[in-house]
Amino acid sequence: MSEVAISQDRSLHELDRLAELAEDVIRRARAAGASQAEVAASIDTGLSVNVRLGEVETVEHTRDRGFGLTVYFGQRKGSASTADLNPDSIQATLEQACAIARYTEEDPAAGLADAARMATAFPDLDLWHPWDIDTAQAIELGIAIEDAGRVHAGISNSDGASVQAGEGLSVYANSHGFVGRERGTRHALSLALIAGDEDGMQRDYWYDSVRAAGDFISAQALGNKAAERTLARLGARGLSTRQCPVLFAPELARGLVGHLLGAVSGGALYRRASFLLDHAGKSIMPAWLNIDERPHLPRGQGSGNFDAEGVATVDSALVEGGVLARYVLGSYSARKLGLESTGNAGGVHNLIVEPGAADGERSDFAGMLRRLGTGLLVTEVMGQGVSVVTGDYSRGAAGFWVENGRIAYPVEGITIAANLREMFAGIVAVGTDVDPRSHVLTGSILLDRMTVAGE
Repeated sequence: MSEVAISQDRSLHELDRLAELAEDVIRRARAAGASQAEVAASIDTGLSVNVRLGEVETVEHTRDRGFGLTVYFGQRKGSASTADLNPDSIQATLEQACAIARYTEEDPAAGLADAARMATAFPDLDLWHPWDIDTAQAIELGIAIEDAGRVHAGISNSDGASVQAGEGLSVYANSHGFVGRERGTRHALSLALIAGDEDGMQRDYWYDSVRAAGDFISAQALGNKAAERTLARLGARGLSTRQCPVLFAPELARGLVGHLLGAVSGGALYRRASFLLDHAGKSIMPAWLNIDERPHLPRGQGSGNFDAEGVATVDSALVEGGVLARYVLGSYSARKLGLESTGNAGGVHNLIVEPGAADGERSDFAGMLRRLGTGLLVTEVMGQGVSVVTGDYSRGAAGFWVENGRIAYPVEGITIAANLREMFAGIVAVGTDVDPRSHVLTGSILLDRMTVAGE
């Protein structure tokens, strides 16, 4: 076995131990006068190895514990947490949470999620795949990945390769009698390279992230991809200021979906700090476009049977026929808005942006370039110039200028700008080139027009 792996039997034992601890603390909180209580407890273990130029830079073994308790005295709430699971620390955490609750103001929206919404079915989502790799094997793999990239002509240096293996166990329990156990693994490989020519230096990278190590692309393929991306950036130019169609590569397209989530999430809405306030049931995207939440995908990066409050997760449309079907709510934000939880306390679970276009055709990446015709392919964005309040979007960018559906040359030093409302409404197509490394599953996204500010 690896030095960090929790065996299957051991993981189940640890989950039972966390569940027993959570239930015991909830009983003690009720005995202390709390009308409701909830506990989130976790154990995370990992191995992380970084190599550079064939030499080991860092080796890190982690074993982190977390324990968080929230108590409610009526509608007064108190929360406390600790990273130590010994009895004295747990008792101190309980006392702190109760003390805080006794002195906070009442909040009409405070409290557990509705008992009737608790998950009752817990199918196996195939999320537990411990990686039997030790430190020496991880170092060997990291060096192989880096060697595969460095061998390419034109690659002059390396920022290093990393190999990460991780396992997580978590329990959420509350005074409704709900106890939910989850265990999952996440593993990652990455490589960053540097290339240079008479025009200067360029850096780029690639990575892979999976639940099961058997799903990784090969070390050779990862090294090749990182090298190809880095070399493709050599000779980058600027652009004059213009308006043109813009194609977001899949790994960036999911960021656009992330901005949508930020605007339709409960916190922004009840604070009235969203440009999509009061837009449920209204058209925000083209009529052919659908975005669905699918929480139970086997091995999904965001799969789960219940949310952070124990509410059962269900398949649900977020955008249907271009219309915003619902918001993204936990129980607190739902109560603030006079609505019901959508089972999204803690975030969304596997959003799928359906590929398509107004003409009904689906396109791979090459087809998306042809749809773009002449315009900008964005492969990197920089800066934080996005406002969920106004929808204004302005970020530094790099990528490629495309002419007649073919990449012409790399570009850098530009800014792309528009308003998210117009960007969402102006989606021309979504590609079939889905990036599977995230809980937001989308292909490249083509927008009809953005302002590109350059020279």
